[in-house]
Amino acid sequence: MDPKHLDNVSHTVLFKGIDIKDIPHVLDCLDYKIAHFEKNDYIVKINSPFKGVFILLEGEMAIIRENYNGNRVVVNLFEIGDICGEALAFCGTEMWPASVLALADCTLMIVHPEKILNMCSRACTFHKIILANMIRVVAKKACDLNKKVEYLSLRSINGKLSKYLLEQKERSGSLSFKLPLNREMLADYLNISRPSMSRELCRMRDNGIIEFKRESITIKDEDRLKALLEE
Repeated sequence: MDPKHLDNVSHTVLFKGIDIKDIPHVLDCLDYKIAHFEKNDYIVKINSPFKGVFILLEGEMAIIRENYNGNRVVVNLFEIGDICGEALAFCGTEMWPASVLALADCTLMIVHPEKILNMCSRACTFHKIILANMIRVVAKKACDLNKKVEYLSLRSINGKLSKYLLEQKERSGSLSFKLPLNREMLADYLNISRPSMSRELCRMRDNGIIEFKRESITIKDEDRLKALLEE
C-alpha cells in the first residue's frame, strides 16, 4: 500500500488501537482493494449490489437520494478516514439503498464485509479490535441519523440554518469558522432550496446576526441565532 494511504488508514476509526506497523498484517487478512473515482462520479448507484465497505483515503463523498425530477438530498457526508456501508455489512443488505457520489477526486479502500465480520483463520487479536471498532462506527452513525432527524423536525429554513451554524461553531470551537460545504451542497444537506437559503443567510447578515464571505462565517449575535431555532 502507498505509504500516504497507509497513514490515512491508520487514522481511521476502524484501525484505532492498532499500531501503524501492524496494519499491513491486518490488511492481509482483510483482502482489500484500492479504487479511484473522479469528481461527480457515482461510486455506486442506488440498488447496485453491495460488495464492500468503503474507507475514504482521499477526497470527499456523499450518500445522496434523488427523486424522479432529479432533485437531490444529501443524506450523509464523508471526509478522509470515514467509513461508508458499515451498517449494510451488519444487516446483510444485498443492494445499496442510496447512491454514493464523489464530491472531489476520491481514493477508496474497499473491504468485503465478510472479511470484517468473520474471524480470520489465524484468529488474530487485531481482527477482534477491528470488529469492536466497527460496532463503534455503527453506533456513531446511529447518533448522526438522530441528528439528521432533528433537522427534519425543524419547520423553518431559519431554524435549520441556525442549528447547522451553531453545530459548526461547537465543532470548530470558535464563532468564526469555514463551512465544510458549499452553498449547493449545504442546501441539499438541509433539504431546502438554494435561493431560499441564500435569502435567509442574507437576512441574518442584514440583521447583524452573522457575517459571511463565501464559505467563511462569523456569528455576531449567538443569542439571536439560537432564538431562530424556535421559529
